[in-house]
Amino acid sequence: MTQFSDLALDPAVLKAVADAGYTTPTPIQAQAIPPALEGRDVLGIAQTGTGKTASFTLPLITLLQKGRARARMPRSLVLAPTRELAAQVAENFDVYAKYTKLTKALLIGGVSFGEQDKLIDRGVDVLIATPGRLLDHFERGKLLLTGVQIMVVDEADRMLDMGFIPDIERIFSLTPFTRQTFFYSATMAPEIERITNTFLSAPARVEVARQATASETIEQTLVAVTPERRDMAFKMKRAVLRELIRSEGPRLKNAIIFCNRKVDVDVLAKSLKTHGFDASPIHGDLDQSVRTRTLEAFRDGSLKLLIASDVAARGLDIPAVSHVFNFDVPSHAEDYVHRIGRTGRAGREGRAFTIAAPSDDKYLAAIEALIQKPIPRGEAPALADLDLSGRDDTPRRGAERSPRAPARRRGAAAEARPEAQGKAQPEPQRLAEPTAQPEPQRLAEPQRAAEPQRMAEPRPADARAPARRSGPRDDRRDRRRGGEPVVVGMGDHVPDFLLRGFGSSAGD
Repeated sequence: MTQFSDLALDPAVLKAVADAGYTTPTPIQAQAIPPALEGRDVLGIAQTGTGKTASFTLPLITLLQKGRARARMPRSLVLAPTRELAAQVAENFDVYAKYTKLTKALLIGGVSFGEQDKLIDRGVDVLIATPGRLLDHFERGKLLLTGVQIMVVDEADRMLDMGFIPDIERIFSLTPFTRQTFFYSATMAPEIERITNTFLSAPARVEVARQATASETIEQTLVAVTPERRDMAFKMKRAVLRELIRSEGPRLKNAIIFCNRKVDVDVLAKSLKTHGFDASPIHGDLDQSVRTRTLEAFRDGSLKLLIASDVAARGLDIPAVSHVFNFDVPSHAEDYVHRIGRTGRAGREGRAFTIAAPSDDKYLAAIEALIQKPIPRGEAPALADLDLSGRDDTPRRGAERSPRAPARRRGAAAEARPEAQGKAQPEPQRLAEPTAQPEPQRLAEPQRAAEPQRMAEPRPADARAPARRSGPRDDRRDRRRGGEPVVVGMGDHVPDFLLRGFGSSAGD
């Protein structure tokens, strides 16, 4: 059996590996390290939890032992899709490079640019970054990639899912053509294969397991729910999840619960807390300090339930997870394997539950086709045993509002329209039919009753509006009869100044 001592690693690296308690490399490490040390490009394909990080970290440290970094020009570059995975690579580097003088910098979002600039200015041997933050530093003129000797792309298929492929291609174009490249992915989508054909030169292909296979130590169970109404699916799945957690009892040490959407992560975490469960959310919209504290709490056992989006599905080193719950069936079949791969690691036994509604049938078919076997069906809790109370009934999205609500709004509007129409022309009716008002109303409103009489008297300018409205009609009527227009509102007397001419135009 191959030992680390057989892999031609630097003695300082071997000493650090021994301190960490490792003597035998995993299959991906045993096959990837020798060609890497020979200076060849490496294309590694393996499922999560197989030791991919050490398979490129150990040869990277060995190859960089000779040489010195210059300011703003890192000697090597490691790209990771998420902040957590980048931070984990940095932790691995600290463990394995502790007996060397190599330096590193971690460039991730949520951290001050100023602190990261200071590290880059001093010069680093290993630069670990997410693509977005790396390009931010480059565009600010704080970083040069022309000195990169070794480039590592970790979890390339996750990069594809997150839309980072254009950034990856640009970063490749900024590095020297003569660089050595380590490229790792759990699956080989056509787009990933195109990149490897473009940017890798005769790579050593290392594939230690069939693409996207699930570990045999994981007991998988599918729980199907059929809600009476579609808008009740989210509430019913929450109730089923609570019953599954309770039914596992002492076997459930901790668990990661996956949702497809960030907003659902927050809603589900709030719901579980309302029902007395120890749960916290983690997803890409949370502040980095919050995400770090949540992960640390889950690792040290002070947090029992971690509600996560797929940001936590790849690469995170959380070895002792007893359960995984897929609250939502993933829309990509590969994500199912990565999710349940959070449990059953390093030979441990794990349990994975997936809650599925009838609308998930096409996703389930794709998953079972990928893993080449059906997911065993489990018995869903009886409807009578579920707590469907409304105390945590937070709407999942706008579509779950009551279908009768729009009808009530339309009804209210319909009731309001006749009333509004009745109030729209109250005054003309009273003016047109002054005698229709009963005597008590004329006594209670003397001004309104006397108004028709005042219209025949001369009034100030601000009271001419009614006369102005009726004037044009009278004017047109008089013209039709062949008469002259009548001046309305001044009685029979026309002021002299209206008949008098002014200036030279008086005689025209």
